[in-house]
Amino acid sequence: MADQTTRQRDTRVAMPENRVAQVDDLTVRFATAERTVEAVRNLSFHVDRGETLAIVGESGSGKSVTSLALMRLVEHGGGRIASGSLRLRRRNGQVIELANASQRDMRGVRGADMAMIFQEPMTSLNPVFTAGAQIAESIRLHQGMDGAAARAEALRMLEQVRIPEARSIMDRYPHQLSGGMRQRVMIAMALACKPALLIADEPTTALDVTIQAQILGLIRALQEEMQMGVIFITHDMGVVAEVADRVLVMYRGDKVEEGASTQIFEAPRHRYTKALLSAVPRLGSMRGTDLPARFELVRMEDAPSPASGGVPNVAAGPGAATAVPAVDAAPGSIATAPAEDAGAASPAFNGAAPGNGEQPPYLNSEPILRVRDLVTRFDLRGGILGRVRGRVHAVEKVSFDLHPGETLALVGESGCGKSTTGRSLLRLTESQGGTILLEGRDIGKLKGAELQALRRDIQFVFQDPFASLDPRVTVGFSIMEPLLVHGVASGKTAERRVAELLERVGLPPEMAQRYPHEFSGGQRQRICIARALALNPKVVIADESVSALDVSIQAQIVNLLIELQRDLGVAFLFISHDMAVVERVSHRVAVMYLGQIVEIGPRRAIFENPQHPYTKKLMAAVPIADPARRHLKRTLLTEEIPSPIRKPGDEPVVAPLVEVGPGHFVARHPVGGAY
Repeated sequence: MADQTTRQRDTRVAMPENRVAQVDDLTVRFATAERTVEAVRNLSFHVDRGETLAIVGESGSGKSVTSLALMRLVEHGGGRIASGSLRLRRRNGQVIELANASQRDMRGVRGADMAMIFQEPMTSLNPVFTAGAQIAESIRLHQGMDGAAARAEALRMLEQVRIPEARSIMDRYPHQLSGGMRQRVMIAMALACKPALLIADEPTTALDVTIQAQILGLIRALQEEMQMGVIFITHDMGVVAEVADRVLVMYRGDKVEEGASTQIFEAPRHRYTKALLSAVPRLGSMRGTDLPARFELVRMEDAPSPASGGVPNVAAGPGAATAVPAVDAAPGSIATAPAEDAGAASPAFNGAAPGNGEQPPYLNSEPILRVRDLVTRFDLRGGILGRVRGRVHAVEKVSFDLHPGETLALVGESGCGKSTTGRSLLRLTESQGGTILLEGRDIGKLKGAELQALRRDIQFVFQDPFASLDPRVTVGFSIMEPLLVHGVASGKTAERRVAELLERVGLPPEMAQRYPHEFSGGQRQRICIARALALNPKVVIADESVSALDVSIQAQIVNLLIELQRDLGVAFLFISHDMAVVERVSHRVAVMYLGQIVEIGPRRAIFENPQHPYTKKLMAAVPIADPARRHLKRTLLTEEIPSPIRKPGDEPVVAPLVEVGPGHFVARHPVGGAY
């Protein structure tokens, strides 16, 4: 709660008629056992009617704390509004000071005058109530409608957020809906009472690229209809370019730059803004090249090195970054810089691609891994006798080769079968057909000790590094464990190998004595990569290994993978839904849809001359980090992907791949009736 002196701030000063929200000198503190942490310091901004303000920054920047302060939810998480004014113009035109509003007043504001869309809809929706009941509850509470009228209005809102078969969705529970559908339900709930201000906190981060594009388009369309102000919180600069009128950049609790969206992208003034933009993967940036290339990262001198895994936590303490005016602020923008940031920006490395004379690995080597007609299905049983009622056709007749020193990207949306394919290669999931050959050895026929020995040559890097590491042991032991299990090394030899691996992935060897919870997300992913490399594998399967990371940390991990491949000759199967990252890191690309490969070929051919309609629509959905191109109409995939579940005996038809260019194969058939 704000201090008493702050509460007496004069709120009679009128805001401009078109202003929805105004924040002045906001400071938010969290008290810990050791010290008090300022998560947000002296932050000021405003939002006008019909305007979208994007607040951007990486984990620990204070952007989400700012949104929770506006909603007055920060105090429920141990925070306190230490000072500042938070004014909101309600739907009836009344201006309310949120910083000293009572909890009763706030209950009337939340959902009615100000609404919030959270990042993870599954944890934001109540699992024991249907989607329709949850939307209707908000309408009854804030609009005073009876049950039947509220339910009818809830149905209208579901239709307004473009949910097909909205009437049937009304009676479904959250777990019965896809991620995109759940996020639409959250949007319908947030907008049900036509709020003056909508706060969207990373609403598309966990979604596939096509669903993300739909949600962004939906928020823009509804904003125009309702003329509400929107605060869009994200770390994705491509999304910012798609939606924002103005941009506010935060770093360690401070505002470091603010300006019009076009100005921020075309002429950023603060080196942290430049660093964020330099790490954005841009679709088309690799045009004319055949080989992967590192990101050219710009790094602030006092920012953590790549070894640290990212932006420091706000726990750096009060005064860790005192803002001072920057001398190079452009007209119409504001740029400030932490006092110790006075040094010039310097490139971390040149990121140059190999010489043009170097050929892709698949042109001059025999495959190390051959996959032919791989089939993986899951039976769905039900009834008293547990009979098979249906089958999930996760992988259907998938074939590809992987060469030493090559990165083959396996791309597609959730449910396409790409992760199941990766798990099937290691026999983490048993397949029902096909052959997998590693240097001539049939993986499907290996058992016991032979199968365990195989895992020396194929390693896995999972999406969530925290869940991949045992929280009870040090990271040094986690890295050492494969060496001990396979009898490769022990004692001092194993300890030296752990130190070498940590240095190889850019971490100090002394970090081996720490536990997983003591590291950032980027550091934990580096540790997982070190563990995967412990046995000198020939193939590494990276399953969405960068999708959960902040953009600059993501770029650092991609650079690390490229460097490791060039130094060690390891082959990567890179599983991802992010086409822009895939373009940067891969030699060849395979596109999956409903368990089938619909297009496969050299990365340059796939990205510069995509042939399959699904490939084209995946690329069309990628946010473009250029506000000037926002007006361009994109052909988006709007249909829900058909279910891979079929009745027993109902076999899917797998279209043969037709060669349309050197090594470029395409399935010539419509998919799911969407084309």
